[in-house]
Amino acid sequence: MLYGRGAERAAIDEVVDAARKGTSRVLVLRGEPGAGKSALLDHAAATAPMRVLRSTGAEPEADLAFAALHQLLLPVTDLLDTLPAPQRDAVRGALGLAAPPAEDAQFLVSAGVLSLLAEAAADGGLLCLIDDFQWFDRASADAVLFAARRLRNEGVAALIAVRDDAGAAVRDLPHLRVAGLDDESASELLAERVATAPSVSARLIALTGGNPLALSEVAQILTADQLAGRAQLPEPLPVGARIGDLFGRQVAELPEPTRQVLLVAAAEGLGALGLVLDAAERPGAAAVADAAGALEPAEAAGLIAVDGPSLRFRHPLIRSAVYAAAGSARRRAAHTALAATLEGTAGDPDRRAWHLAAASVGRDADVADELAASAERARARGGYADAAAALARSAELTPEKSLRARRFTDAATTAWLGGLPGRAKTCLATARELTDDPRLLAELAQLHGRFELNSGDAAEAQRVFLEGATRAMEAAPGRALEMLGDAVEAASNVGDDAAIVAMARQAETFVGGDPFLRAVLSGMGAMLAGDVERGAPILRGVLSRADGSERANELWWASAAASLLGEMDTSTDAIIRAGRVARGSGMTGRLPGVLEFVARAERIKGRLALSTAITEEGLALAREAGYSNSVAAHLANLAAITAIQGREDDCERYARDALAIAIPHRLGLRASIASYALALLDLTLGRFTAAHARFESLATAGPGIGHPITARRSTPDRIEAAVACGEPDTARSALESYERWAAHARAPQSQALLARSRALVSADDAEAVALYEKALRLHDGGSPFDEARTSLLYGERLRRIHRGGDARLLLRSALETFQRIGAGPWAHRALGELRAAGESVTRPESDALGTLTPQELRIARLVAEGMSNKEIAGRLFLSPRTVEYHLYKVYPKLAVSSRTELSRLVNTSP
Repeated sequence: MLYGRGAERAAIDEVVDAARKGTSRVLVLRGEPGAGKSALLDHAAATAPMRVLRSTGAEPEADLAFAALHQLLLPVTDLLDTLPAPQRDAVRGALGLAAPPAEDAQFLVSAGVLSLLAEAAADGGLLCLIDDFQWFDRASADAVLFAARRLRNEGVAALIAVRDDAGAAVRDLPHLRVAGLDDESASELLAERVATAPSVSARLIALTGGNPLALSEVAQILTADQLAGRAQLPEPLPVGARIGDLFGRQVAELPEPTRQVLLVAAAEGLGALGLVLDAAERPGAAAVADAAGALEPAEAAGLIAVDGPSLRFRHPLIRSAVYAAAGSARRRAAHTALAATLEGTAGDPDRRAWHLAAASVGRDADVADELAASAERARARGGYADAAAALARSAELTPEKSLRARRFTDAATTAWLGGLPGRAKTCLATARELTDDPRLLAELAQLHGRFELNSGDAAEAQRVFLEGATRAMEAAPGRALEMLGDAVEAASNVGDDAAIVAMARQAETFVGGDPFLRAVLSGMGAMLAGDVERGAPILRGVLSRADGSERANELWWASAAASLLGEMDTSTDAIIRAGRVARGSGMTGRLPGVLEFVARAERIKGRLALSTAITEEGLALAREAGYSNSVAAHLANLAAITAIQGREDDCERYARDALAIAIPHRLGLRASIASYALALLDLTLGRFTAAHARFESLATAGPGIGHPITARRSTPDRIEAAVACGEPDTARSALESYERWAAHARAPQSQALLARSRALVSADDAEAVALYEKALRLHDGGSPFDEARTSLLYGERLRRIHRGGDARLLLRSALETFQRIGAGPWAHRALGELRAAGESVTRPESDALGTLTPQELRIARLVAEGMSNKEIAGRLFLSPRTVEYHLYKVYPKLAVSSRTELSRLVNTSP
């Protein structure tokens, strides 16, 4: 029975009602132990007019990958065949229903959970009740939180109960603080259990803070005189963290055989009654003759409940008290008995391995091997955090020093993949102390560098990679070249071209390794050193080899090669392909980083809504994975997008947040994009002098705060700002630099921007007109934003030389494009020029695609590529029902009624 809780019940009923009407909601119930969170979940389960799934975290299973998820999803596994194939296979593997997929399944499992919940909610809604979330295994927790953060319109209500001191992971979700009962409700609860004097009741409520569990338990142990006010109350009462002491007193009063069986149950943790009874009767667990009978006093005292094959402690703290009260020797004996009982049991090798580990004293090779095997099974299912825990414990138990170092190394890798950088670094440091094997030291150096590159100082990552590569040249030449490539990537993040040149020359002296990578590094070094005659052919060979590649890493390098050749459109095309390959191949662990470049490429192409959607996805994944440097990149891209849209406050906020990470981490690339966004914002809003000053600063910024590529790519903007604010000499100087960079670019977009820049600087109107015409021809089919800007500048020039009729056609085209892609201030500028050219015009209506949200636009584009709803769900980590919901909104917005009509509309739009 619930006492009071009117506000809490109303909040829960609102969440459930929203799900019943088709809107998903998540609510976290946070409070101290005994506050009544579980009772509120029970109330929801009893009153919700929909299907209910429930899972309760168990401390013994906190390191067993997907244990809690298995409990939650088991009732709906019959719906797995409705999921996209990659998600279906990943979830089956995670739940142990099939062999796990070969690829990295970390995000696929999470996306599959989202899809499965959506399917389960299809008939009237779904209520997911998550209790004791603080004890969920990491893999299950990650999957549940991934889904919770993406629930929108599936009709899923999720209630997550977690202790106050363990709620950091859910801090970003809507939450409700479950505090003690109000005085009136607390008095009712006490009166239901015992008779107390009013003064005693008030004192107990005050001392317990209205905690219903503390009130109930204290009332049971106080004497009649104390309850009646005739004797002094104990001081202090066991409240908050001391509630466990109270349970300990109750347990201590039980018969010894009962305490022994309870200890086995506490060590087992899942409530499998048969297993507990069998283990308790084994000689190793002090051989309770009649384990079932021994439970009766605990059940009569209300400490446990036995329901069919299950045993449940009334409160988790009772279990904690039982376990804590036993000595270490007795606890080990209980775990030994459980492991022996589980031996040979199908489906329980992981649980047996952990019981053996808990029973171990000192190092044990056999137990270490079993835990290592358990870790491999967890890793194959995508449970990296749990695999890391198993590997670290396995390493601790491993007697042989070199194998111990190997396992700590593997633990570091899997911890990083599981989003646990702190644990990863600890394991790495331990492994380094244990080995002098040059091959393993090289691997550890590469791991260390990658940790730094993803979430630390990029310059330090460069140093670590370079030092590791030098040391590994003889022992592991292939890995040495890989590390040199990593060092070049780090230096590129810093913006240190001189370091890249030096490392590229070093790579040419290495023997062995990937010839493609060596060619990339050699060509990059030559180009950056000014040896274009040597570097350009090498990089063109790289592009030729990568043309048909299905390897995301090769496409990433090809994008870098194209960028150095001045071919921006080739560079962006390559990185967009890399993103598609990464998704299709299951390389989800690299997605946050790959999506940085994909989103930036889409922005450069002028597809702002699509770039926004990809950036938002990448930002969420980066934050969940703990990749702070990738977070900075996505924030910087959002700053650039909002600059084009003229959203000043948003642009400045995104840029500020990106710079706050990028500058101390010496991420010159990310910092330069954030700075570029601020300069572009000034240009967009017509603040030409301010824009000119920012672009000049960007061009001269050194490594760690600026980047040569960003400076080069922004040169057309810099030239435009210089001309607009009356600095023609500066514009001509910038043009000369840009001409040198673009001299070997074959891509039409690069040549279009060069022609436009020359036209801007030209004092000869006839020459300028010819250059603008050339630029427009080269733009055809490229970035709509850049083409519209060229039309705008050309139209402005024609108007000034009194060719208003010709100007109006160009300005009208620019206005329509700016309006369609959402570049509001640019549209306003084109509108003003059009009116100045003599045309009476009102702002046109937005293009139909411009009415779509970023997510709707992405789904519409994938439909246009011929993908089914399931395929789209697999690509975007959504559920098929979410895709269906978005299409339900897309059709009326675009006034189409079929996928064929939608595809035709999308394919004929920029």
